[in-house]
Amino acid sequence: MTIATLSFTSSFTPHHTFHHRRRRHHLLKPTTKISSQVSLTTPPSITLQPTLKKTGVIVVGAGLAGLAAAIRLHSENIPFLLVEASDGVGGRVRTDNVDGFLLDRGFQIFITGYPEARRILDYEALDLQKFYSGAKVYYGGGFHTVADPLRHLGDAIQSLTNPIGTIVDKSLIALTRIRVLTQSDDQIFSAEETSTINLLKRIGFSDSIVDRFFRPFFGGIFFDRDLETTSRLFDFIFKCLALGDNTLPAKGISAIPEQLASKLPSNSIILNTPVKSIDSESESSHTVRLNNGEILKAEHGVIIAVEEPEAVKLLAGKSNDIPVQIKPPRSTVCLYFSADRTQVPVPDPALFINGSGHGIVNNMFFATNVAPSYGPPGKVLVSVSLIGLYEDLSDEDLKTKVVEELSGWFGEEVAVGSWKYLRSYRVKFAQPNQCPPTDLQKNPKLGLGLYACGDYRTSATFDGALVSGRKAAEALLKDRSLVQAS
Repeated sequence: MTIATLSFTSSFTPHHTFHHRRRRHHLLKPTTKISSQVSLTTPPSITLQPTLKKTGVIVVGAGLAGLAAAIRLHSENIPFLLVEASDGVGGRVRTDNVDGFLLDRGFQIFITGYPEARRILDYEALDLQKFYSGAKVYYGGGFHTVADPLRHLGDAIQSLTNPIGTIVDKSLIALTRIRVLTQSDDQIFSAEETSTINLLKRIGFSDSIVDRFFRPFFGGIFFDRDLETTSRLFDFIFKCLALGDNTLPAKGISAIPEQLASKLPSNSIILNTPVKSIDSESESSHTVRLNNGEILKAEHGVIIAVEEPEAVKLLAGKSNDIPVQIKPPRSTVCLYFSADRTQVPVPDPALFINGSGHGIVNNMFFATNVAPSYGPPGKVLVSVSLIGLYEDLSDEDLKTKVVEELSGWFGEEVAVGSWKYLRSYRVKFAQPNQCPPTDLQKNPKLGLGLYACGDYRTSATFDGALVSGRKAAEALLKDRSLVQAS
């Protein structure tokens, strides 16, 4: 096998390599009921010998951060290998095809206002489908609209007197929008911080809008209904929402990492290849030992682009910048149902959030109302999100509770009991915990030749992962140029 960006010999034969696909899967009849969105090829099985191979840079982890790092390295023609433990790129940003429905692995929305994403992604090619700019809040036995006045002025005017906050609250939202838009991202990330809930109280928002809107809406973004997440992240998300739209790629959230992967040389991403350890030969030279016995040597450096718990394991004792213990991660459960279009007479491409203060559902939406390509013609895909893992309840128990709860939301008009259960995703590490104190601008350099990236080192967003990956690669490039000049 010839690997375009590698300098070591063809005797290294990984179990799976990533090949760029043409993303026509959702139009084709699937050969199995459940399949990953990523296309794989499987060469004949070969017994690998534990021999030493060399390349320029080894990037461990093909999530958004790892892909962004690899793209930056490739832009400078630096040889690299991107090693991924799972069967596809994207990390947590993955999509499965189940009976013709596109199921994102957990509740994920892409905000077009992300600055790094605007720079690196082709939005037109992603065919982004927009949500309604606002939300439908379930409270008092009915739904009430919270609308962005710059996009839905009529709805915003009509909502001024609804029970989701006061007129003063809605004025404070406008002032908050102005405040965040007049700050740079660097100013936001380095500002004095408090928890989001304390910030909202300090601004002067009433309990009614905090409990009925901010807790379910931003709690659904942070997977933190208590709103203990840093005010820095709140301000950044609020700014991005003001600058862009909530969207879904037409072909699933996995279209984002797959587009990034398509920018890299063919066969430069090796799948199903877990890393066992990272060892230092000297202060600046590192080797990566794979679970299969292979040992890879990075001539210029290693970039660790895995989730925080895995990074702690791989880097234990190698850097004081990696904590021994981490804050408990944010978790979520996402349940999917299908229904006939006639059973869901709800056309809104809106996010429905639970402002009642009761029940286990935090938010839900009809995915095919936003992106019709998420399901077969005439069918509706329903996505329901809970905050936390609910480990004491089985999937069947959760399904029963969700159906009962949503039946109360929608009444007889929507036959929730007739929905077909498709699948549940319990995502233990949905997001890093970013309660204060935080450092959202961590130095990616752990030591000469060793770097780390991921959303746990910046903001817990798609954008944070992309920025972190780029900055890790740039730190390596800077060090490499200094070594060459000396």
